[in-house]
Amino acid sequence: MAVNLDPDLLSILVCPKCRSEFRVDDEASELVCTNASCGLAYPVRDDIPVLLIDEARDTRETASTEG
Repeated sequence: MAVNLDPDLLSILVCPKCRSEFRVDDEASELVCTNASCGLAYPVRDDIPVLLIDEARDTRETASTEG
């Protein structure tokens, strides 16, 4: 499911944990922090980003177990 966010909104959103920018992961419907040391992915539900650290998925754990 593609993430449908206004580009202007996306340009001002930052990771609540580290304040880095996001990249969009359309396949997973997530906003992923671009800071490699943070790596949190926040869900987008009904085109609304859920920017709660408790709701985020740590992509660093996934990457280390895939190799």
